[in-house]
Order: sequence, then structure tokens, then C-alpha cells
Amino acid sequence: MIQLRPIYVICMREFIKFFREKSRLLGTLARPVLWLFVVGNGMGSLIRPRAGFSYIQFIFPGMIGMTILFSSIFSSISIVWDREFGFMKEMLVAPISRLSIVIGKTLSGTLISVAQAVIILVFIPFLGIHLTIRQFFEVVAVSMLVSFCITSLGILIAARLTSFDGFNIIMNFLVMPMLFLSGAMYPVTSMPPALRHLTLINPLTYGIDALKHILLRNGTPPLGPEFPLLLDLFIVAVISVVMLTFAALSFRRKE
Repeated sequence: MIQLRPIYVICMREFIKFFREKSRLLGTLARPVLWLFVVGNGMGSLIRPRAGFSYIQFIFPGMIGMTILFSSIFSSISIVWDREFGFMKEMLVAPISRLSIVIGKTLSGTLISVAQAVIILVFIPFLGIHLTIRQFFEVVAVSMLVSFCITSLGILIAARLTSFDGFNIIMNFLVMPMLFLSGAMYPVTSMPPALRHLTLINPLTYGIDALKHILLRNGTPPLGPEFPLLLDLFIVAVISVVMLTFAALSFRRKE
């Protein structure tokens, strides 16, 4: 049974925690700045512009995807934190369903991730990318879908962990491969066949490809979108439902 008030309270609690932690806001801007203007410019000097845009413009959708990935995954660490300090027990003894707790955690992580992704859009004028009002809302919509999917995955993993050490090990083992096997830094078609097969089971691949459809509309493969937009959205949506379902079941059994 889904209860709206507990979901609202959980979301507000996570937002208050986020805005009180100034380091998270700083990290939101520092990471894409480093990748865009240091790594992007460095690699851009070695790669000639193709398909009508530069390398730094090519990786910008990937930087939005990277921001969503890190924020969504690490926002789910709040489950481990709450369990460690006893707050999770207080929620579990309250007269609310565990499904509402999972949905509240997922929605809060999704909204925080989307807020950080929107902040990244302030760099667009410095990259020579023209963004219309319609494209802005399309980016926000795709970011919400991808954030919901990745947050559900993080909660599925966090529900099975009891310590920060285990969470950090799994996150470091999972996050970086997901980023580098998503087409964020280089085209999927340029990878060896073995790695290319791994990208097809990575939900971030389709999320970044959908962002390329919006931000790099004039691009053509291999630097432009590589899959149909409807296929990208369908796959991310299906994975989101599957991950949320398994997260709810895993959370119920574990707790």
C-alpha cells in the first residue's frame, strides 16, 4: 500500500539533509568542471571536430549522465546511514508500509539528482550549445527517468548492506564501469565487441544516448545518438520498474 504523507516526509528530510551539506553542492559543480574543462579540453586538443561539434560538446550529455549517476547512487547511502544510526528502525515501527519508504527514498534521490543535473546546464553557454525552452524541459524529463532508474538500483544494493565499508566497495566497483561503459567519453561503436556487449546491459548507456538526441540533434553516429530515442526511453523505463520492484522486495525481506 502506498501512503503519500510518509513519502512526502521522507523526501523533505532528504532535501533538508542535502542543502545542509554544502560539500555536496560544491561537489556537484566541481566534478563536471574538472571533466569538461580539464579532461574535455585536453582530449579535445587530440581529436578533430566531427559531425559539426567539438569533443567537449560531445561529452556534455555524458557529464549530465555522470552527475546523475554519482548523485543517484550515493543518495541511496542514506539507507545504510539510517540503519547504522537507528533511524531506520523508527521508520519501520511506524504505521507505514515499507513500499512507501522505498518509494520515498527513490523519489528523494531522483529529485536531488535532477536538481544537480539542472545546475550543470549553466555551463551550456560556455560550450557553444544552443538550448531552447523545449529542449530544457526534455532534458529535465529524461534526467528524471534516468535518475529514477539509477536510484532504484542503488537502493536495491543498499538494502542488502549493513555497513558503509561494504557500500563503498560495491559503489566503486559499480559506478566507474557504468560510467566508462556508457558512451559518455567515447562512442559505444568504437569499443571492442566484448565491451560493446556490456554497454547494452548498462541503463546509463540509453540515458546518455537519449540526452544526445536532445542536445546533439544534428550529430550522426558514431559521435551522435546511436539508438532510436523511443528505444532508449523504453529500456530505461522497463529497467526502472524492474529495479524498483526488486528493491522493494529486497528491502522487505532484509528488514
